[in-house]
Amino acid sequence: MAAESGKSLKRRDHLLEIEAKARSWWNEVDVFRAEPCEKPPKPGEKFFGNFPFPYMNGYLHLGHAFSLSKLEFAAAYHRLRGANVLLPFAFHCTGMPIKASADKLRREIQQFGNPPVFPGPAAEPEEPKKPEQGDENVSGQPDKFKGKKSKAASKAGGQVFQWEIMRSFGLTDEEIAKFQDPYEWLRFFPPLAMEDLKAFGLGCDWRRSFVTTDINPYFDSFVQWQMRKLYAMGKIVKDVRYTIYSPLDGQPCADHDRASGEGVLPQEYTLIKMEVLRPFPTKLGPLEGKNVFLAAATLRPETMYGQTNAWVLPDGEYGAFEINETDVFVITARAALNLAYQNFSRIPQKPTCLMELTGYDLIGLPLRSPLSGNEVIYALPMLTILTDKGTGIVTSVPSDAPDDYMALHDLKAKLAFRAKYGVEDEWIMPFEILPIINIPEFGDKAAEKVCIDLKIKSQNEKEKLAEAKRLTYLRGFTEGTMLVGEYAGMKVQEAKPLLRTKLIETGQGILYSEPEKRVMSRSGDECVVALTDQWYITYGEAEWKKLAEECLSSMNLYSDETRHGFEHTLSWLNQWACSRSFGLGTRIPWDKEFLVESLSDSTIYMAYYTVSHFLHNEDMYGTNKHPIQPSQMTDEVWEFILCGGPYPKSSGIPAAVLDKMKMEFDYWYPFDLRVSGKDLIQNHLTFSIYNHVAIMDKKHWPRGFRCNGHIMLNSEKMSKSTGNFRTLKQAIEEFSADATRFSLADAGDGVDDANFVFETANSAILRLTKEIAWMEEVLAESSSLRAGPPSTYADRVFENEINIAVKMTEESYSNCMFREALKTGFYDLQTARDEYRFSCGSGGMNYDLVFRFMDVQTRLITPICPHYAEYVRRELLKKDGLAVKAGWPTAGSPDLKLKAANKYLQDSIVLMRKLLQKQLSGPKKGNKKDAAPVTAASTENKLTGLIYVNEKFDERKSECLRILQSKFDGNTRTFAPDGEILQALQASPLFQGSNFKQFQKQYMPFVRFKKDEAVAIGVQALDVRLPFGEIEVLKENLELIKRQLGLEVVEILSASDPNDKARAGSLASLLDQNAPSPGSPTAIFLTR
Repeated sequence: MAAESGKSLKRRDHLLEIEAKARSWWNEVDVFRAEPCEKPPKPGEKFFGNFPFPYMNGYLHLGHAFSLSKLEFAAAYHRLRGANVLLPFAFHCTGMPIKASADKLRREIQQFGNPPVFPGPAAEPEEPKKPEQGDENVSGQPDKFKGKKSKAASKAGGQVFQWEIMRSFGLTDEEIAKFQDPYEWLRFFPPLAMEDLKAFGLGCDWRRSFVTTDINPYFDSFVQWQMRKLYAMGKIVKDVRYTIYSPLDGQPCADHDRASGEGVLPQEYTLIKMEVLRPFPTKLGPLEGKNVFLAAATLRPETMYGQTNAWVLPDGEYGAFEINETDVFVITARAALNLAYQNFSRIPQKPTCLMELTGYDLIGLPLRSPLSGNEVIYALPMLTILTDKGTGIVTSVPSDAPDDYMALHDLKAKLAFRAKYGVEDEWIMPFEILPIINIPEFGDKAAEKVCIDLKIKSQNEKEKLAEAKRLTYLRGFTEGTMLVGEYAGMKVQEAKPLLRTKLIETGQGILYSEPEKRVMSRSGDECVVALTDQWYITYGEAEWKKLAEECLSSMNLYSDETRHGFEHTLSWLNQWACSRSFGLGTRIPWDKEFLVESLSDSTIYMAYYTVSHFLHNEDMYGTNKHPIQPSQMTDEVWEFILCGGPYPKSSGIPAAVLDKMKMEFDYWYPFDLRVSGKDLIQNHLTFSIYNHVAIMDKKHWPRGFRCNGHIMLNSEKMSKSTGNFRTLKQAIEEFSADATRFSLADAGDGVDDANFVFETANSAILRLTKEIAWMEEVLAESSSLRAGPPSTYADRVFENEINIAVKMTEESYSNCMFREALKTGFYDLQTARDEYRFSCGSGGMNYDLVFRFMDVQTRLITPICPHYAEYVRRELLKKDGLAVKAGWPTAGSPDLKLKAANKYLQDSIVLMRKLLQKQLSGPKKGNKKDAAPVTAASTENKLTGLIYVNEKFDERKSECLRILQSKFDGNTRTFAPDGEILQALQASPLFQGSNFKQFQKQYMPFVRFKKDEAVAIGVQALDVRLPFGEIEVLKENLELIKRQLGLEVVEILSASDPNDKARAGSLASLLDQNAPSPGSPTAIFLTR
């Protein structure tokens, strides 16, 4: 509710005041402090939930808050139900982003001064505006994240300086200079994050909080123990492997080190060496004496038998790069850089370009290519080559590649095209398709067939060519049979590895790898694939993988999509580089040249939470003096606490303390729930499973992961660069904590991206404050409420709605479906309350029932809006104790029959109003069959409503319903085939001897309607009569019906009673036109 919107901020400020009060009440009794009980917990008695510690290179934002809210709501629900809850929180600082940012800041100061003066016109900060009520100018926080770049950034070609990023955090120049020290980031951001989370209302035991890296000697000892244990088990090995690598950082670039490209892996190719035949053209003269190759990357080396030419991009930029003392590859600079980090460069990691070339320089080069059925082929132009993939040189196999077939077809068919690029006929016209693979249904010239079938006319028809490739590429590999070469008759997928090995062993090809997609490191450079010698964790090892799969099978993952994500990750995950040479963290114990990377020190740290308060006790850095010294936390101690190892006699830690630490771990572990974004399935969460099954006893394996998507703001991607961004602190100041939490709950529950809507947060402010005002008003005038036990029909309905809300909200919370919990526990309950107020009429609401509603609604929303709930419980309802531990409300079993009766009543009233309006307005022009208009009632002639009810279907419709019941599956809500239903209807004695076509005309619309209704709401739609008496329900609520219709006289009549029917007088024909049926009464209005 920003000030510029013109809305009053009083309501928001009222919530902020309430939140401050509630937090003080919590602090008085340290309500979120988690202590184990003496006895081991039974199922449901304890809840340990946790959240991936956020990276501390900035403020917490709504993206963090969205995932965290899922854990917070779940933990609060279990606390409310009486479980012993542990929700800890820590701060991740391991890895390279902080160190890279600090180094970048230092370089900027060295280059541009302190404070820096950047090139071009100085960035002009906006003139500060006069603060308005509700402005977000807060020391240490930005007013807003601006999307507009500074002039300095614009002049620097779009570069964003680290100094400017720090300024956007609201820091002064004097403060920014301190961040050259990477440890300043650790000292600055975690305490601010803790304060923001306290303002958010997080139910956290802050004694257990800590930061990672070697700045914290206790956590450092924990990670060293974990790594030594894995190493001793043979789970960590040193190996040479292809790895995504940052040349600027000089080390592998794991997922959390990347600005973009998370999850991208190395893609392996076979590089085909197509030798340039002598004599070289003049342009290549400087390469004389060298072996020159056009090097093409392919995923299908077995298709090289069908080469008719090579493709180059005419406008593409290429270079002649030295691979060794004798060989030169003509490729793109990007490919050369990848090769240089894979030991294919004369100078390791430094490509040497002997000369720059364009695609035009390469057109017409004669080539000798491995395996080709043509002794000489030529380099020809292709306009669709992408130079950010492969080497920019492409092999051409028109027998099996639709793109190659059409490009070759175009060149042959279009003389002007050949002339434009100087293509001579002898380079192309003699070359015909060479059949090399037979594919079922596509034959031995699959590309030609599919292009003809799809009527592709040109190489520019990209969508059709993509479809052609989809139809043939995979089938060629999985079902194709080789027709040529030494492996003729062999399946393609069997021949491929054999041919790849042969090409490499004979020196006609090499292995080449590059990132599947573009990867940018957080240092700002494009990553390559490097062949590195480093430490790896052997994920994917067969026996270890079996244990991981066993663990996964027993876990609660809350959605099939999440489970499929884990199963897919387990199917491909292999060795993972766990060491880095740059950044912050814990040193590899046996090889201190390297650090443990950020995804490898965060796999079982959830266990550290169970004892961290013994080591930290609100000192997150572990630097103050404590009874337990870091040196005492030896491997033997960790082994004893976490793995049931022998008693560590020489640790120096008192036995009572050691026993207490072990008891805490055994009490809280395993954790019950870990909440995370779905993007961590492919690394962190799967690593966690692997490490738990390797290190922990089976009884301590994780029990549940709940994954969610990312969050959008107002249906747009959250982004600092566009200004569509909110830190957690900004959101709390703008909306209040509870309105922010309300909107986070409403944002979405599934694994798809959710949507935080500002208007929902503003609406929450209004709803919560109006509800407080309503309760204050009702309680102030409680003497006007009806005393005694609930007794009326409206009382029974409202009490039933409360019971239903309790049961449905409990189910939603237990399944972590918080948007649904908000709907059933707040929105639906408010609707029921409003309906109750109106239904009571002059008799008034029942005091006990209204008070119960206030209590139940408050408890149901406590996990989502705890500050609001505390205020209502203490200040309005005058109840003892805290709302967060008030207990789940008790409720009777929902009366579904009563709910159905009330729905019938409300639907009937809506129908009656429509019929009244229709009769009052008279027949439409030219339609004499419509209802006759009701004469305006005078003072003498009162308008009377006659409500006709038919509580049972006629005999034939009843038979239709019985047959439909017999053909309906209630579990799947599906019917038998229509033919089977028709056959049963024809066989029924009630339809024997009748004209079946006439029957179909008269009854099939009814059958279709009831089928659709049953599919929508279930088998009850097929009941022959409703489970309650319609006349009884309508008569009991006659006063409500009169008020709703605005009539003084309303009568409830039976359509099957001739005397009642006669009461309609001249309008009796309307009963025939609109005959009432079970669940659908008919109303007639007349003056008397």
